[in-house]
Amino acid sequence: MKSITVFTPTYNRAYCLDQLYQSLVRQTVKDFSWLIIDDGSSDTTKELVQLWMMENKLEIQYHYKPNQGMHTGYNVAYEIIKTELSVCIDSDDFMTDNAVEVILNHWNQFGTENHAGIIGLDCYKNGEIIGDPIPKNLTESTIGEFNWILGIKGDKKLVYRTDVMKKYPAYPVFDDEKFVPLDGKPIMADQDYKMLTLNQILCVVEYMEDGSTKNIIKSYLKNPKGFAYSRKLRMKYSPSSKDRFRNAIHYVSSAIISKNTKFLQESPKKVLTFFAIPFGVLLYGYILFSNNIDKKNN
Repeated sequence: MKSITVFTPTYNRAYCLDQLYQSLVRQTVKDFSWLIIDDGSSDTTKELVQLWMMENKLEIQYHYKPNQGMHTGYNVAYEIIKTELSVCIDSDDFMTDNAVEVILNHWNQFGTENHAGIIGLDCYKNGEIIGDPIPKNLTESTIGEFNWILGIKGDKKLVYRTDVMKKYPAYPVFDDEKFVPLDGKPIMADQDYKMLTLNQILCVVEYMEDGSTKNIIKSYLKNPKGFAYSRKLRMKYSPSSKDRFRNAIHYVSSAIISKNTKFLQESPKKVLTFFAIPFGVLLYGYILFSNNIDKKNN
């Protein structure tokens, strides 16, 4: 069995998957499997993957499922993966040529039962690190401490022990919604484990026009229950009081969008949520305004 699985949830991304495939072919260590979770694509993704499997340059697994959103791709991946480690590389991103080697060397040297995985760096195509580098004296941290206490900014690449991710509840599926923020499992794992830090670039990121990052306002309006799920977890588990209040505000806004009149009753932090109500109303107004501006510009 391989040591790590690279998994990729994808939906109609045949036009850009090849750069990820080529980066995996170039890996300096081949001790990995590539799992592609096809989230109901209607393009040529399946045919493209079949061609790659015939080339036999990598160990590739392909799984097709109905379109329900990226978070459900994670759910399926964690059901399938059997390797010790796993890392998601999005369909529009790709790995640095030595990423697998760097990950496995770091884990084999420093990984213990007390660690859930590794936090590494992402970069743009020009080589610029996204956000902040990891402080040299920081060898381990929880995600909450990393983001909200130390304030280290920018997307980072998270590599997890597969058995740890399997311990925590799957991302929920809500009727008529196809997005749930992916911070749920990491913040739950924070309560039991720390992450090793690795101040090296593992993934090259491109924010596509059809990606979730550039369409966050639309996603917010279309998936209020998914966002509310994430906000409740952050209110409950975040180590930062500022972050808990910020998520209470977003939770109120999501409740307004979904017309959930029981939001205060369902909140894990009822007093905090009560005081966040006026700010949540303002945020809701801002989101509607921003969405209208986007419509006019498009």
